[in-house]
Amino acid sequence: MNETILVVDDEVSICQSLKAILSDEGYQVLVAGSGEEAVQLIEEEMPQLVLLDIWLPGMDGLETLKAIKKAHPKVLVIIMSGHGTIETAVKATKLGAFDFIEKPLSLDKIIILVNNAINLVRLKEENVLLKQKVSHQYELTGSSAAITELKEMISIVAPTNAWILIMGENGTGKELVARSIHHLSWRSHKDIVEVNCAAIPEELIESELFGHEKGAFTGATEKKRGKFDLAHEGTIFLDEVADMSLKAQAKILRILQEKKFERVGGNKLIDMDVRVLAATNKDLEEEMKAGRFRQDLYYRLHVIPLYVPPLRERKEDIKPLAERFFLDFSIKEGQPPKVLTDDALALLMKHDWPGNVRELKNIIERLIILTPSNEITAKDIPLLNVKIDNAASGGDSVVIAADSLKDAKMDFERQFIIKKLEENEGNISKTAEAIGLERSNLHKKIKSLKVVTKNES
Repeated sequence: MNETILVVDDEVSICQSLKAILSDEGYQVLVAGSGEEAVQLIEEEMPQLVLLDIWLPGMDGLETLKAIKKAHPKVLVIIMSGHGTIETAVKATKLGAFDFIEKPLSLDKIIILVNNAINLVRLKEENVLLKQKVSHQYELTGSSAAITELKEMISIVAPTNAWILIMGENGTGKELVARSIHHLSWRSHKDIVEVNCAAIPEELIESELFGHEKGAFTGATEKKRGKFDLAHEGTIFLDEVADMSLKAQAKILRILQEKKFERVGGNKLIDMDVRVLAATNKDLEEEMKAGRFRQDLYYRLHVIPLYVPPLRERKEDIKPLAERFFLDFSIKEGQPPKVLTDDALALLMKHDWPGNVRELKNIIERLIILTPSNEITAKDIPLLNVKIDNAASGGDSVVIAADSLKDAKMDFERQFIIKKLEENEGNISKTAEAIGLERSNLHKKIKSLKVVTKNES
C-alpha cells in the first residue's frame, strides 16, 4: 500500500498509537498537532485520508474540516471526538465528513473504518481510470485535415438519433467510429451490439438477428434473444453490411421499416427501439448497379454518410498513431514505452499501408515484442512492403514484402540472386564468383529459394 493517512490530534500519545497501528497495516502515516498544521500538510503531501480530532487548539476540528473540504473536496475525513453527540456527528457529516468515531478509540474499529475509507478511495480512483480508459478506447487518433473533419462530423451526429452509414477500406477503423458515435450518444448507457453480416450463414440469419423460441427448429433447445432484441434502446452496428445475401437484406429491411419483429417459432410481435449504424468497405452504388445490394435498403441506411480515410491519405497521423499503440501495448505487456527514431518514422512514412491502421497496429505490436531495445530504429523494421532507395549510395532499389524477419531475409536473398543472375546472363559460375559463394552453395540457394533460372524456364 502507498496510501497516506494524516492523524490530527493535540494528544501526542494518540498520534503515536495511531501511527504505530496504521503503519503496521502498511499505510504511510503523518501527524499534526493542530488544524493549521494539518491544512498545510495536506497542501504539501495530499493524503488520501485524514483522522481529525474535534477538540484542537486554535482552529477546531469542524473549522479544519471546512478548510480541508473547501481546498481538497476529494480527501476523506474521519472525525474523532471524546465528547461525541448526535448534533456534532450530524454537523460533521453535513460538512463532508466520511464518518464519525468516538473516543476512547477502539483500535480494531479504527482499522476497519480506515480500511473501508481507503477501499472507497481506491474504488473512486479505479473508476476515474476506467472512465479515462473507456473514453480513450473510443478516441480517434490524429490531427490531419481528414481525421479532424471526421471527428467534427462525429461530434455533430453522435448526439442525434440519425442512422449512419460508415464507409472506408478494411482496417481504417470503421468499428472504432461506430463505437465512438455510440459512446457520445444518449444511448451510451445501453449496449452497442455488433452484427458481422459477412460471418452469419444465410440459414441462421433470422435466428441470429431476431432470436428463436425453444423448439423452433432442430437444435433449438432453449429460447434465445436475437441481436435486435439485445440492442433494444441501444445501438446495433451492422458491420460489412454489403456482404449479406439479398434474402438477408430483405429481412433486415423489413425489421428496419416495421420496427417490430417476431422470434423464429414465435407469434408475438416485439417492439424495437434501436439506433442503426452500418459499415461497408464496398461502393454500395456499384453494388446496387450490379444487383448485389437492394436500393431500398441503401436509402434506409444512407441517412448520414461518413467516410473513414485510408492511412495513406493521412500519413501525418502515423506518428501519433504509432505512439498511441506503443503506449497501449507497453501497458498491456508491462513494459516501458518504446520510441521511434527519426529514420524509423521516415521508413514507416514511405509505406502505403494497404492494411491501413490495423496493419500499423500489428507492426507496432510486433516491434514491441521482437525489439529488445526501448528505441526502434529503421534497422528494426524489415517487415514492410516499402521501396528503399539506395541509389544515392550506388545501390539498387529493393522491395521487401514479408510478415516475419525470416521471410524478409529470404525475400531479399531471392531478389538479390535473381538480379545477379540477370547481370551474368544466367551463368551460375559467374554469378557465384560475383557474389562470393561456392557454385554448389549457390545451386542450393537457388533450389531452396525456388528461383527460376533461364535453363529451367
